[in-house]
Amino acid sequence: MKLILAIMSNDDSPTVSTQLNKAGYQVTKLATTGGFLRAGNTTLICGCEDDAVQRALQIIEKHSSKRTEIIPNTASYDISHFSSFPLEVQVGGAVIFVLDVEQFYKV
Repeated sequence: MKLILAIMSNDDSPTVSTQLNKAGYQVTKLATTGGFLRAGNTTLICGCEDDAVQRALQIIEKHSSKRTEIIPNTASYDISHFSSFPLEVQVGGAVIFVLDVEQFYKV
């Protein structure tokens, strides 16, 4: 048995979790916060049999789109001079961990 932890944008998580549910996966959804942009993320937790992992990964990949956003950036050149200019960053996609599960109980 495997445990899939998929960390993704809040924008992608409703579609990903819906598609995983339609494919027969049970998903637990956690609200998390990212470090780089301090933006809201969602972590999906899904347990499945070893032979079902690849299909779950395909669903997550298909519905977790990477996209480019322009965000405001403030860079300080010295203590008295500040400059504000837009910064282009890539957001979206997913970070996925697949872990071995030694035991599973549902009570």
